[in-house]
Amino acid sequence: MSRHEAVVSAGVVFVIAIVVRWYAASLVVFPRPEDTAYYVDVARNLLGGRGLVSDALWSYQTAPLVIPRPAFEVWLPLPTFAAALPMAVFGPSFEAAQVSSIVIGALVPVLAWRLAADVAEERRLPPGRARTLAIGTGVTAGVSLPLILHSTLPDSTMPFAALTLAAVLLMSRLRSRIARDGAVGGSTAWLVALGLILGLAALTRNEALWLGLVWAALAIGLPIAGRDRLAAVAIPAVVALVVFAPWLIRDQLAFGSPLPGQALSNALSIDGTDIFAWQDPPTLGRYLAIGLPRLLDLRITGIGHNLFDVLLLPGAPLSFIGLAGLPWAARLRSLQPLALVSVAMFLVTALVFPVSTTWGTFLHAAGAIHVLLIVSALLALDALIAAVGWRRGWYRPVAWLAPTLTVSGAILFSALLLPSFGEASLLTLRRFVDLDLRLDEIGLTAEASRPLITDTPIWLPYTHGGTALALPYESPSSVLDLARRFHAPAVVTLTGDHPFRAAIATGDDPAAGCFEDITPPATTALGGDDADLLRVYRVSCP
Repeated sequence: MSRHEAVVSAGVVFVIAIVVRWYAASLVVFPRPEDTAYYVDVARNLLGGRGLVSDALWSYQTAPLVIPRPAFEVWLPLPTFAAALPMAVFGPSFEAAQVSSIVIGALVPVLAWRLAADVAEERRLPPGRARTLAIGTGVTAGVSLPLILHSTLPDSTMPFAALTLAAVLLMSRLRSRIARDGAVGGSTAWLVALGLILGLAALTRNEALWLGLVWAALAIGLPIAGRDRLAAVAIPAVVALVVFAPWLIRDQLAFGSPLPGQALSNALSIDGTDIFAWQDPPTLGRYLAIGLPRLLDLRITGIGHNLFDVLLLPGAPLSFIGLAGLPWAARLRSLQPLALVSVAMFLVTALVFPVSTTWGTFLHAAGAIHVLLIVSALLALDALIAAVGWRRGWYRPVAWLAPTLTVSGAILFSALLLPSFGEASLLTLRRFVDLDLRLDEIGLTAEASRPLITDTPIWLPYTHGGTALALPYESPSSVLDLARRFHAPAVVTLTGDHPFRAAIATGDDPAAGCFEDITPPATTALGGDDADLLRVYRVSCP
């Protein structure tokens, strides 16, 4: 492929991807996932001169327990920095923050195109089939539902996908270059570039660790001298550490530890709501007490969630074809780095963090894996069509059939499901408009010294202002203790089946009488939605 043809192909893929993502983003009017609201809210605080602080205290497992508190005790800051750039230009709104996710999300199909072009080159496909495979992969990634959805949300998914793909593309080139030269001397600049990408990935998601370990394993296996192997590992490692070191220092100053303080707690969770625990946090004894059958069941659930809910169902039917062809596709040297990283992330999240992964851990790290399945599916379809053509004696090339099938299938699923995703975000917006109006009606405000306790601890400050504490899935006595610790005036819930509400209704807990229902009447802000789930309880005990 000539340089001119490569530029044109990449440009076509990028334009298609950005147009599709811009349209999809126009349907999403509210950051429906709370983690997205978190990144955007911290970006607003940053641009407002408050620094990297959050108005939501949604986990009590990492000190200091203050509010407002330093942001990113678990998550990492690069998505907020990316969102802050367009917000600084267009204003501190969700729509402005989406600009970064749209652009970064449109780069992912371009990187997918490049990956498929490398695969075609390795397989020595004829020019027509090679071109079709590469462009077909890029366009398919451009219209694939899971990649579109996360390109409308300013969170870590698309930045990490782009950085993962960039890293594995560099790894493949470095392996070939160093093996050809027999030394690392001529590849130093590329190793530095890899280190920069790994450092940025580490500022995006903790799963960047597996990128670094995969490269170390690949570098150790290179047929070069021991000193060169050490250099191949050390150069990107040192550069990545230099990039990431300021954040380690910041975390040490803010939280007393340079490492994610909640990682162990997440590994010991037995329910997703453990993340909000106040008096009953995850412990090793509590974890082991549930017994071996339950521990195994958690991991089976985690594997099933990662496989079906994250990878296969959102990308169907293409993802099923890609999975079937993956054992064959993963043998290609150009796909091996991505395949190894994918397996590592899949297994670690499912086996070490089986509960947390059902709340999004693997979901936000899986963007590049969706690309791997797309490449694998197109390879399988290309091989199938070529075999059928050879057996039937077709004289005209029909490689275009494979991307026609994948693109049309992806467009069909995206067209069917994108509007419902947008409608869900609109419904969420309406509910929080209603919440805001009704809290104003009773004069309930949240201040730094008097935060509200709520089951929507990130959304409430995002829409209503002030500060908020996560409502633990514990007894009213525990919630009362939390309210007294932070001088919270009220509890606000939007979850109809929250156990706190059931405990207040039954009155079995001694502290149930300390919560007075002061819910104001519903407004018309819900726009026809008849689900009035809001309950507001004043804390009446000193």
